[in-house]
This record gives sequence, C-alpha cells and structure tokens, in this order.
Amino acid sequence: MHDSHTLLGHLFGTPEVDAAFGDTARVQAMLDVEAALARAQVRCAVIPATALAPIEAACQADLYPLGALGQATALAGNPAIPLVKALTAEVRRRDADAARWVHWGATSQDIIDTGTVLQVRAALAHVQADLQRLCTALAALAHAERDTGLPGRTLLQQAVPVTFGLKAAGWLDAVQRSQQRLQALHADTLVLQFGGAAGTLASLQSRGLEVARALGEELGLPVPALPWHAARDRIAELGSVFALLTGTLGKIATDIVLLMQSEVAEAFEPAGEGKGGSSAMPHKRNPVGCVAAIAAATRVPGLLSTLFAAMPQPHERAAGQWHAEWDTVPEIIRLCAGSLAQVTTVVLGLQLDRERMRAHLDSHGGLLYAEAVTVTLAETLGKSTAHALVEQAARRALAEARHLRDVLEAMPEVTAHLSPAQLDALFAPDSWRGMADTWIDRVLARG
Repeated sequence: MHDSHTLLGHLFGTPEVDAAFGDTARVQAMLDVEAALARAQVRCAVIPATALAPIEAACQADLYPLGALGQATALAGNPAIPLVKALTAEVRRRDADAARWVHWGATSQDIIDTGTVLQVRAALAHVQADLQRLCTALAALAHAERDTGLPGRTLLQQAVPVTFGLKAAGWLDAVQRSQQRLQALHADTLVLQFGGAAGTLASLQSRGLEVARALGEELGLPVPALPWHAARDRIAELGSVFALLTGTLGKIATDIVLLMQSEVAEAFEPAGEGKGGSSAMPHKRNPVGCVAAIAAATRVPGLLSTLFAAMPQPHERAAGQWHAEWDTVPEIIRLCAGSLAQVTTVVLGLQLDRERMRAHLDSHGGLLYAEAVTVTLAETLGKSTAHALVEQAARRALAEARHLRDVLEAMPEVTAHLSPAQLDALFAPDSWRGMADTWIDRVLARG
C-alpha cells in the first residue's frame, strides 16, 4: 500500500489493489509495455534482435526514482515522456545502438493506456477472487436462512413477511450480474492501445497491424479494430462496471445497517476487539464495514461522472479530458475493492437474531398478514370490496390496539366467507412464503 493510502487504506481499499495502482506499479506497467513492444518488434524483424536484451534489462521500475519522474511529469504533461527519456538513457548506458530502438513507433498514450489496462487487469484478478468469496458466502446464507421469517419493509415501513434467505438471494442475484460484467471486461474493454502519433501507425509503414498483433500476443490483450486514443467509451464502461458493483455492495450494506438499528436489532456485523466502538459512548456497537461500503457507494458516482464528462475528446488526442481519467479510474476500482472486502467480511460473520425477527412478524398485531387476507377474500368479494374491508379492519385494530385476526373474526362480512380455521391458516407462520423458495432456488442454481 503506498503512502497516500496508509491511514485510510485499510478502511476504504485493500493492500493488493492499492498496490496495483501505486506509483511503482504504474511505472512498471508502462515499462512492461515497452519491453513487450521490443519483443514484438524483434519477432516482426522491425528492430534488430540485439536491441532486445538491453531494453528488457532496463525495463525495471526500481531503476527510476519516482520523485524525479514526478517532477518531470509536471513539466512534460504526462508520465510516459520522462519515463521514455530515462529508459532510453538507461538502455544507452548498456548499449548505445539499442537505445535507438526504444519506444519505436509508439506514442505516449499507447504506453499509458496499455499500461493502465495491465494495471486494471491485475486489480481485476483480485476483485474477481474476492467477489467469488462473497458469492459463496451469500449462497450459503440464502440456503441456510430460507426458513427464517422477518418483516419485509417498503418505504422503511413493515409491509408483508419475507424470508431472510430471500433477502440474501436478492443480494446474490445482483452480485452475480456484476460477476458477469467484470468477466466481460476481459474481451470487450481491456484491449491493446497502439496507434502511434495520431492513430495511423504511419511510422511502421505497412507493418503496423503485424506489430500490433504481436504486441497483443506478448501482453495477452485483444487487439481492437483500430486504436482508441480519443474514443473513451471503453473507459466509461470500465468505470461503470465497477460503479455498479460498488452500488450493489452499498445496497447490501444499507440493508444491514438498517437491520442493526437499536430499535430493529435483527442482524449485526461481526464483533471484534476495537471494532465498532465509540470515542464517547461505551455502549455503542456501530456498523463499520457497512459504513465504509456506503461511503464508497456515495463517492463512486461522482468519480464515474468524471469519466462520462471526459468522453467528448477532440479529434485524435484529448486536451485535458484524457488526463482526468488517470487518477479517477484507479480510485473507482480501489473504492470498489475496499467495499467488497468490507462487505465480504460482514457477510461471512453476520450475526442474526432470528427470534427477534420472528417476534417482529407479529409485533404490529398481525397487520403484516393483511395482504394475504385481502387476496383470499377477493376470490369471493372482488378486489375492491376485499381491500376496503381489510383496510377498515386494520384501522380498527390500530385504534383499539387489537390483533387484526381478532378484529376480522368479529366482522360478519368477513366470517361469512372465511372460517376460523381459514383465518388461522392465513395468520400461520408458513402462510407468507409465496414464491420465496422458488426464487432462492433459481438464484442458487445459477451459481
């Protein structure tokens, strides 16, 4: 983890992904492109084979002081220009003739964009592995809690009963879609950038496509139909995929934070020494991982808007819009990775108070079962009449602090159509399952 993320990095990032986007990793990724370019051009007999060893030997990030590169970047306008200059000097020190062939036919944006793609690919591997851990944990939760009932809540009010297994399956379903989107990036978005000064590769004459294909093979990257220097839909898509996952993780975290409220207290983040305390109130058990995930979901949309704002880039090379991407893409992915790590830890150690969930199902005098009664009465009375009757009963139950079942049983308009046994069945614990088990099984089957 580099210094700029030492204090908050463990809360909002992960060591692996932070390292993938650190300054050293950025320089090494660009050097990896330069080394691969030399290998590709030797394969294509564009540069002499004798140039390869000196260029490869010089493509080591620790040979170049980051401070000096940073100062030179401020003057040059991008980090590739001073890096190529330093690389050329290092190669010249080893072999003067080989220095002629450094960065042959390429432009700064080729090196920066393809280097960024390599960094994203490395970070993506960590994110995909962590995401699979979360999917496995959510699948286990959905299966284990399929019989655990609790109030479903709409507009933060108790609505109708649901199961916690269904809630977990809903989280899993959304996360699985992010899995698919992330995988698709490998073919559709993480592609080679190699176009030379203005996208024509004119410096390589008729050998441009041949070298591009060899370079793509060296780096394990698809070669697009043509360079994409100023066509940034791929970058916007990349950011969108990570932003969607971050938002989904924020939704999971928001649900758990609400379930942790003192007045609800149905689910809790895992406890631990020094976790979730308060500097002022010793009794507090605060959500921590979920709060970090919600913070990430709050920040990422603004960062994503930067990528969309940067899309209308002029002609063949941007004048500032491309530069706005450099810190933005890593920050989106870093926040996503940190959120994923936090939510995975929470889900793996999630503590449920199933008795309290069950108690809440009846805490409002059976009002959660009003819909079930309405639907059943509607079969004989019609929907409007049934709805009006049950609404009247619900108001009376609230006003008189009585159980809804007792109020309904005292209404002749209801008992003419529903027997006491039928009312018992409608207010029974299993009456609210609906399609919950079916939905859970359908999601689990996709895993």
